[in-house]
Amino acid sequence: MSNLFKKIINLHPAKMIVTFYIIAVFVSVCLLSLPIALKPGVSWSFLDLLFTVVSAVSVTGLSVVSTVDTFSTTGTIFLLFILQFGGIGIMTLGTFIWVIIGKRIGLRERQLIMVDQNQSQLSGLVKLMRQILLIILLIELIGTIILGTHFLDYFPTWQEAFKQGLFASVSATTNAGFDITGNSLIPFANDYFVQFINITLLTLGAIGFPVLIEIKEFILNRNNKNSIHFSLYTKLTTFTFFSLMIIGAVVIVLFEANHFFKNKSWHESLFYALFQSSSARNGGLATMDVSHFSDPTLLFLCLLMFIGASPSSVGGGIRTTTFAVNLLFIYSFARGYKNVKVFRRELHEDDIRKSFVVSILAIFICFTATIILSATEHFTLMEIMFEVSSAFGTTGLSMGITPELSSIGKVVIISLMFIGRIGILSFIFLINRRNQQANYHYPKERVIIG
Repeated sequence: MSNLFKKIINLHPAKMIVTFYIIAVFVSVCLLSLPIALKPGVSWSFLDLLFTVVSAVSVTGLSVVSTVDTFSTTGTIFLLFILQFGGIGIMTLGTFIWVIIGKRIGLRERQLIMVDQNQSQLSGLVKLMRQILLIILLIELIGTIILGTHFLDYFPTWQEAFKQGLFASVSATTNAGFDITGNSLIPFANDYFVQFINITLLTLGAIGFPVLIEIKEFILNRNNKNSIHFSLYTKLTTFTFFSLMIIGAVVIVLFEANHFFKNKSWHESLFYALFQSSSARNGGLATMDVSHFSDPTLLFLCLLMFIGASPSSVGGGIRTTTFAVNLLFIYSFARGYKNVKVFRRELHEDDIRKSFVVSILAIFICFTATIILSATEHFTLMEIMFEVSSAFGTTGLSMGITPELSSIGKVVIISLMFIGRIGILSFIFLINRRNQQANYHYPKERVIIG
């Protein structure tokens, strides 16, 4: 055990983070396999248990079992803890524990935090972890109070109302997609207040922790304009995030105007479109059965799920900044520019390369998964593509095929959810991460491109 511990400690930070998440899956499997976690008479296979645990740790929300029919109150509490752990990240909770016990946060710990939160520098990481934890817990507390109070009109006792409010608040803020209503948010399809609160919580969880921290600093220092400075990351990811949300809602309305929305009022169409556009970016909650949408809408939702949330957030996918940098590079290349400029700043070449590597590898992974599932499952190509995009983006939306997946299909989806949670870059670094500089060069030669 001593030698194993030393090997883990000496791993590259990216590999160590992955190891920690594997350990988290193992611990979660142990918790949810306890008899007290299940309702009387409930039994399930190890693969279904593993699927549920990975879905919870990766805050995806895809499930092969009914949460409300499977877990006891104790099991629901266990699941809630796993969602919280998976949502804010292993190093956030780890840092909180280290601070409590008085452990010094050294270089090694800061490297782990930097990898887990997609940061590019070591300074200020401990403060970042503290602020992330406090902000997320505050958001969840406010969401619990608002939803719990509102749910008093829906549930017979205040205990049940606030239990539902707590779970809904944590699930939405962590973008987990799990629910204990049995029907996601479909029972609240006509309650625009519940939908608005959930959209707000989904957005706060997915927009990126550094964005929330900078907004907090802006609010606290609004009287001192000279101290206010939003980073390029905040400007770029916020603009991209809300542009995708608005464009998504508009596209859904246009595609479904003569289909699902044909007999709906304007406000029903608006909230259906806005909620599904928001949730498809990582929430996994739904106010309707998405299989009722037309194929063009479903394909567009696949794109939104593939893009996912912002970096250093609770979400997965290739992330908003990756998508934005790709578009900016294509635009700059088409205009004949050698550099990529945005918001009076010039993007670093390493970030441009990373964005294309992440995108290409993500497409390859999803394409491979689609081929495998097409060979092993009996579903339509659209259903498979939707499931693959949902798993990789850790979204949790489904056209209803998840419980019917074969064993091979479940393993494929489990792998996609795990990769989506740790991130493509961490997945790449599992192979090797050594910045090697060659001490020789070959003669350069041009090749025909395009």
